[in-house]
Amino acid sequence: MTRGVTAGRLRRAGLAWVTAALMGAAGAQNLTAYSALAGSLDGAVQVRAQSAEQALNRLDAAGQALDELAPTLRNQQIVSGLRDALGRSRAALARTPAELEAQVQLARGLMRKALYDQSLAALGAQPTNAGSQLTLLTREFGLSGDAANALSADAKAGRLERVAWRLQRAAVQKVSAALQATRAQQTTGSYVNLARATGWFTVVQDSTSVGDLKLSQFGDALRQLTSGDTAGLTSSLGTLRRGTQVFAQALAQPPALTPARPTAGTPAGAATPGTTPATTPATSAPTAATDPAAPATQPTTRAPGAEAVYAALGRALAASGHADGLTARAALQDASTQLARAGTPLRDTAEYLTLQQALEGAQNRTAPRPSDVQALIAGLANAERAARGEPVSALDRTSLGTAGWFSGWLRALIFLLLGVGVAAPLYLLNLAFGGRNVYWRAITAGLLLLLLPLFLEGVFGFLGALGDAMGGGALAGLTNVTLSQGAYALPVWALLALGALGLLAFGFRGLCLQFGLLGDQGSTHTTAQHTVIDWDEDV
Repeated sequence: MTRGVTAGRLRRAGLAWVTAALMGAAGAQNLTAYSALAGSLDGAVQVRAQSAEQALNRLDAAGQALDELAPTLRNQQIVSGLRDALGRSRAALARTPAELEAQVQLARGLMRKALYDQSLAALGAQPTNAGSQLTLLTREFGLSGDAANALSADAKAGRLERVAWRLQRAAVQKVSAALQATRAQQTTGSYVNLARATGWFTVVQDSTSVGDLKLSQFGDALRQLTSGDTAGLTSSLGTLRRGTQVFAQALAQPPALTPARPTAGTPAGAATPGTTPATTPATSAPTAATDPAAPATQPTTRAPGAEAVYAALGRALAASGHADGLTARAALQDASTQLARAGTPLRDTAEYLTLQQALEGAQNRTAPRPSDVQALIAGLANAERAARGEPVSALDRTSLGTAGWFSGWLRALIFLLLGVGVAAPLYLLNLAFGGRNVYWRAITAGLLLLLLPLFLEGVFGFLGALGDAMGGGALAGLTNVTLSQGAYALPVWALLALGALGLLAFGFRGLCLQFGLLGDQGSTHTTAQHTVIDWDEDV
């Protein structure tokens, strides 16, 4: 029976991955799985007072729905958080119904956060299920009547900054109501209300209008409540209420409308959203969603926070281009810091996590080369494409992964062995066919020119890495002698290749003449005999 259940889950997970692959629109979610997950979690809370077994069955159903929903969520950190919350909900079954309700409230906050972020991108891209996504948004945020109609009108008109504002305002109202209902007492009611406030604030934590309010402050208040720190809880609740009031005041006025520009891909009656003004109380996720993957005639917008990372990586590229490892590493550290400050939807992608790990590994790398930094820039571009819901470059992803391990000392030592090893075939060639035969000497010289870039990369690349490890100086600058360091070396490489081709062509043509393969066939015997005598004399 267990094997059958497991096989069924695997089949469902496989179908979910296929569904995710077929849903080409940016931010597309499995809305059916989302609704099933929400219904199962809420149902577990409702039946917990009557039967813990029934509540466990609902949580099992929630786990199956999460398996189907997870592949369609861009933010894998939210997926991990949902799995953790589901595990804590199971553990809460052995305690009180209030414990379960609080854990479910936290999980629902994570769900709404994912729905909020991805829905704005999906609405901007005008997917086929935009109507269903809008209906789910109004239901999840508790909008009805005129508020729901206004949200729908703004979404259809492409005014995503207004959509974000309406959703944020609804969420902040719920945060405020839950905080007002929370008392500085260690009671189950206070615990559930504070968890509800935390869940709703999770949705809008990245808003530019949030002020000094932080999600960690809600976590501190929850820990104070559970530990019985009444004095600390009183102070925290006061801070949270004041911060929420400031947040709500910042959302009192709607953002100014920007001129809509119809595009070829925009349905009739809809408009392309403009740039969100500086005073617009929109989160970083709506900012990215306000400018979805643009048509070919429109410039591609940058993800929030990406510009500062590009600037730091550009400085690192310039420094590595002239073997200034110290400056390059400092710029890479700055790039890592700027990347950590980037908001959604950039940080919600798997490419963001990959780039973050690659930057951490590159910060202390010996002898950073331009190709290492170029791979990081390509990784950032991939993260931007993923944030816009566009296909990422497999070649850039492979380059970033390769630069993570084939760099620094490993690269220097491998090319040193190859560079020194160049001497072996050239020596053996000269030993076997050298001497007085001018054609073989030309061939040897041509091969030498062909292999010279490898020799320069190996010897001078290693010396440069050694100099960088010892603190820079003239020794570190020897890296600039390699032909893979920058564009200035390409003409030199081209001249070496031209000389090598000329010498090789001259040498092999001469051998063909000696063997009678070219020219007068009548002299074949004489030339071949002369060649054999030449080689015999060399031996």
